[in-house]
Amino acid sequence: MSETTWPWGAGAATGIGSLPGTDVAEAQRVVLGELPALPHLPELPARGPGADLIGRTGGLLVELPVELYAARWRIAPRPGKDLRRARDLMERDLDQLAEQAEEYAGPVKVQAAGPFTLAASLELPIGGRLLRDPGAVRDLAGSLGEGLRGHVAAVARRLPRAAVLLQLDEPSLPAVLAGRVPTESGFGTYRAVESEVARALLGGVIEAAGVPTVVHCCAPEVPLELIRTAGAVGVALDLDLVTDLDPLGEAIDAGLGLLAGAAPALPPPAGRAPTSAQVADRVRRVWDQLGFPRRQLAEQVVVTPACGLAGATPAYVRAVLAACRDAGRRLAEE
Repeated sequence: MSETTWPWGAGAATGIGSLPGTDVAEAQRVVLGELPALPHLPELPARGPGADLIGRTGGLLVELPVELYAARWRIAPRPGKDLRRARDLMERDLDQLAEQAEEYAGPVKVQAAGPFTLAASLELPIGGRLLRDPGAVRDLAGSLGEGLRGHVAAVARRLPRAAVLLQLDEPSLPAVLAGRVPTESGFGTYRAVESEVARALLGGVIEAAGVPTVVHCCAPEVPLELIRTAGAVGVALDLDLVTDLDPLGEAIDAGLGLLAGAAPALPPPAGRAPTSAQVADRVRRVWDQLGFPRRQLAEQVVVTPACGLAGATPAYVRAVLAACRDAGRRLAEE
């Protein structure tokens, strides 16, 4: 693995995406200040519809407009005010990123929902999730891939010295593959998507985006082999949800990078963020259990919180991001 060139530097740390509050300028300052080696475009869902994961990604879709209906996102017959709001929020965020990081040179991460989390969340105009219609899921994946290609280009124009890293958020992927996504009535579930179909559609989105892509899944039973063979360069997961280390070890040995969620996304009962030493120990312990050499760790692993931080306090956000950053540095010095 020492010959692999990763799209991040040794000892890097980053955030998963979401932060608390509604001030994107302050959120971007925090990210750039605490995560200088691998900053990300912050997401602020507290701003309301269009700032949430599904609405935000829906705004990127090409020729597939979305709208809010009964507090849920669905495919719309034509673009409307909900879509304009989602796109306006994203434009403001990108403008703020450009203003604060114009001279930044290095990797920068942006996030969007993956095709199966979108399909399990977006509704068809006639009712029911897109997941019920395989043709609609294919169309959605194609639209998302095209939209992400444009989104990546928009980021690259604003930050010409940076290298874009894409994160696809797929918390629903394990449930989609297992046929556990409930129907609207709650009495049934949607048919499982076959692994080969999921691999092909996810791989098509990654290929269309045209930049190194990691898949984030903060759920148990992350389909690591599917993610790797779909073309992702890495997987982001919560270390506390990994119950079987063998599949993770096999994926890492086969060349998958790891964004290791090693710090809680919410303050523990004591209220204090973990120290950098505690976060580094958490990553190191798992790595040693996997049996890989320490020299490989800092290159192949990025230290992150376990999941998004939208539910945390601003003070905790700063503390936990700083702990991740310093933990990455500790691991790189070993």
